[in-house]
Amino acid sequence: MADWPEDDDRTRALRSPTPGSAPQRAAGQPAHPLPGGPASARRGTPAGEEGPPPRGSSRVYGKARSGSSPVRPLNASSDGSHAGSGAGSGGPGGGGGSRMPSWRPKRPGRLIVRILAGLLVVLLVVAIGGYFMINSRLTRIEALTDYEGRPADTPGTNWLLVGSDSREGLTAAQRKKLATGKAVGRRTDTMMLLHIPDGDGRPTLVSLPRDSYVPIDGHGSDKLNAAYAFQDGGPKLLAKTVEKVTGLRLDHYMEIGFGGFVGIVDAIGGVEIDVKQAIKDPKAGINLKKGLQLMDGGTALGYVRTRATGTIPDFDRTQRQRQFFSAVVKKAASPGVLINPFTSVPLALSAADSVSVGEETGAFNLLSLGLAMGDNPVTTVVPVGSLPTINGQAVVKWDREKALRLFDALAEDKPVPKDVLAK
Repeated sequence: MADWPEDDDRTRALRSPTPGSAPQRAAGQPAHPLPGGPASARRGTPAGEEGPPPRGSSRVYGKARSGSSPVRPLNASSDGSHAGSGAGSGGPGGGGGSRMPSWRPKRPGRLIVRILAGLLVVLLVVAIGGYFMINSRLTRIEALTDYEGRPADTPGTNWLLVGSDSREGLTAAQRKKLATGKAVGRRTDTMMLLHIPDGDGRPTLVSLPRDSYVPIDGHGSDKLNAAYAFQDGGPKLLAKTVEKVTGLRLDHYMEIGFGGFVGIVDAIGGVEIDVKQAIKDPKAGINLKKGLQLMDGGTALGYVRTRATGTIPDFDRTQRQRQFFSAVVKKAASPGVLINPFTSVPLALSAADSVSVGEETGAFNLLSLGLAMGDNPVTTVVPVGSLPTINGQAVVKWDREKALRLFDALAEDKPVPKDVLAK
């Protein structure tokens, strides 16, 4: 070949090697010959000697690499696997292999949302199932019926709450322990009228003394609890009598006996009552000290039944009954009881098996009653005018003027005037 006019790195790499000199190596090639490959594939390489690989190919760890694209460095992840595109990855200039899927961590927020949604669905199913189960176990009785001259519907919701002295469901041993006696049948031991306003006002709980002297259809005037005890009486005649003497239309009726009373108190783990004075009454089976104390079902039953206190025992009794009822319902409706399945489930089952309600009343109505009683109700008793003895019986006559003002306020869904509230 002709002499080259200039000798630099570019022309030097293109010239054939001088006979007898060492073969030229491309930058990056190994210093010793690599085996393999025909000598004829290497231009300018003397026979019997290995030269650089043909352009467009390379050797990787002694093996020929497939493809004709330039070699690209591979990125190694922490676990040694290749990430990104490269030889054989299917990326631009790759050898046609499939792209390896990239792993991304799941978002924890989505997982939490799914778990919460699942829990809400479970709770909803349980709540609906529980509602229908409890609703089906309630004992319903005919109590509120239409009749000529029945008071018109008024704002708010009115309940007649009745506690009977029924011993139904109690064994002989339980009757002895609870000091309930051996009386058969049932009579109304407690009667209260609860008014729940439509607005944001406080509910009003009014005790109706059982010895209240009132007119009863078909029986002249007698004690209020006689309306329940008459042969042709019962819940219907009692509710009708209350509606006529108060002028209020009742929306719901609920009744509970001794056994149910004890079961509900025990289901909520007892109830705290502030005893105003020490009470010892063997007939009621109690011996209580003055002050705040936790009562179980049996003790609470004796507390609301005893007549061993006060100059007018029946008035003291109605006061204790309102105090106790408010405390029980308020605790039963508290979050600590409702949210805890170990108390809410036994309470719901005990209540469903223990109370009798009017045909118009369901489990949802009972829940509304509990929530209303947790709203710090105003408690009082019908204003009393006199305590005469009629036909050999000590009775209670209402203060007609004040009683009408009390019931008129409830009929208008207004707060009861303070001067008619019992002190």
